Amino acid sequence: MGQVADGMTAKLRAAFDPEQLNVIDETNQHHGHAGWKESGETHFKVEITAAAFAGKSRVDRQRLVYGVLAEDLAGPVHALALVVRAPGER
Repeated sequence: MGQVADGMTAKLRAAFDPEQLNVIDETNQHHGHAGWKESGETHFKVEITAAAFAGKSRVDRQRLVYGVLAEDLAGPVHALALVVRAPGER
Protein backbone atom coordinates (compact mmCIF):
# COMPACT_ATOMS: atom_id res chain seq x y z
CA MET A 1 0.00 0.00 0.00
CA GLY A 2 0.99 3.59 -0.44
CA GLN A 3 1.28 6.41 2.05
CA VAL A 4 -2.33 7.62 1.64
CA ALA A 5 -3.76 4.10 1.96
CA ASP A 6 -1.59 3.41 5.01
CA GLY A 7 -2.79 6.61 6.66
CA MET A 8 -6.43 5.83 5.94
CA THR A 9 -5.99 2.32 7.31
CA ALA A 10 -4.43 3.61 10.54
CA LYS A 11 -7.23 6.17 11.05
CA LEU A 12 -9.98 3.61 10.45
CA ARG A 13 -8.35 1.05 12.76
CA ALA A 14 -8.00 3.62 15.53
CA ALA A 15 -11.56 4.91 15.16
CA PHE A 16 -13.48 1.65 14.73
CA ASP A 17 -11.30 -1.31 15.83
CA PRO A 18 -12.68 -3.25 12.84
CA GLU A 19 -13.02 -7.01 12.58
CA GLN A 20 -12.28 -6.68 8.88
CA LEU A 21 -10.75 -3.82 6.91
CA ASN A 22 -9.62 -3.51 3.31
CA VAL A 23 -8.43 -0.23 1.83
CA ILE A 24 -8.10 -0.80 -1.90
CA ASP A 25 -6.46 1.66 -4.28
CA GLU A 26 -8.64 1.58 -7.40
CA THR A 27 -6.95 4.53 -9.11
CA ASN A 28 -5.77 2.37 -12.02
CA GLN A 29 -9.43 1.60 -12.84
CA HIS A 30 -10.18 5.31 -13.28
CA HIS A 31 -7.48 6.32 -15.76
CA GLY A 32 -8.50 9.55 -17.44
CA HIS A 33 -11.38 10.27 -15.04
CA ALA A 34 -11.68 13.45 -12.98
CA GLY A 35 -9.22 13.56 -10.11
CA TRP A 36 -7.05 10.78 -11.54
CA LYS A 37 -3.31 11.19 -11.11
CA GLU A 38 -0.61 8.99 -12.54
CA SER A 39 1.00 8.78 -9.10
CA GLY A 40 -2.08 6.89 -7.87
CA GLU A 41 -3.87 6.95 -4.53
CA THR A 42 -6.77 9.13 -5.68
CA HIS A 43 -9.62 6.59 -5.94
CA PHE A 44 -10.26 4.08 -3.15
CA LYS A 45 -12.68 1.42 -2.02
CA VAL A 46 -12.99 0.76 1.72
CA GLU A 47 -14.57 -2.44 3.01
CA ILE A 48 -14.99 -2.34 6.77
CA THR A 49 -16.83 -4.43 9.35
CA ALA A 50 -17.01 -3.11 12.91
CA ALA A 51 -19.29 -3.29 15.94
CA ALA A 52 -19.49 0.52 15.88
CA PHE A 53 -21.87 0.26 12.91
CA ALA A 54 -24.43 -2.05 14.57
CA GLY A 55 -27.90 -0.51 14.66
CA LYS A 56 -26.93 2.40 12.42
CA SER A 57 -28.36 3.18 9.00
CA ARG A 58 -26.24 2.91 5.87
CA VAL A 59 -26.07 6.70 5.65
CA ASP A 60 -25.04 7.09 9.30
CA ARG A 61 -22.32 4.47 8.84
CA GLN A 62 -20.97 6.27 5.80
CA ARG A 63 -21.03 9.61 7.61
CA LEU A 64 -18.93 8.11 10.41
CA VAL A 65 -16.32 6.88 7.93
CA TYR A 66 -16.35 10.17 6.01
CA GLY A 67 -15.80 12.01 9.29
CA VAL A 68 -12.72 9.95 10.12
CA LEU A 69 -11.32 10.39 6.60
CA ALA A 70 -12.33 14.06 6.16
CA GLU A 71 -8.73 15.26 5.87
CA ASP A 72 -7.96 12.69 3.17
CA LEU A 73 -11.14 13.54 1.26
CA ALA A 74 -10.22 17.23 1.35
CA GLY A 75 -6.76 16.44 0.03
CA PRO A 76 -5.39 13.57 -2.01
CA VAL A 77 -8.49 11.34 -2.20
CA HIS A 78 -10.83 12.21 -5.07
CA ALA A 79 -13.27 9.29 -4.83
CA LEU A 80 -14.22 6.85 -2.09
CA ALA A 81 -16.50 3.81 -2.45
CA LEU A 82 -17.69 2.29 0.82
CA VAL A 83 -18.92 -1.09 1.98
CA VAL A 84 -19.69 -0.61 5.69
CA ARG A 85 -21.05 -3.51 7.74
CA ALA A 86 -21.75 -4.52 11.31
CA PRO A 87 -20.54 -7.95 12.45
CA GLY A 88 -22.67 -10.78 11.08
CA GLU A 89 -23.84 -8.83 8.04
CA ARG A 90 -22.99 -9.81 4.48
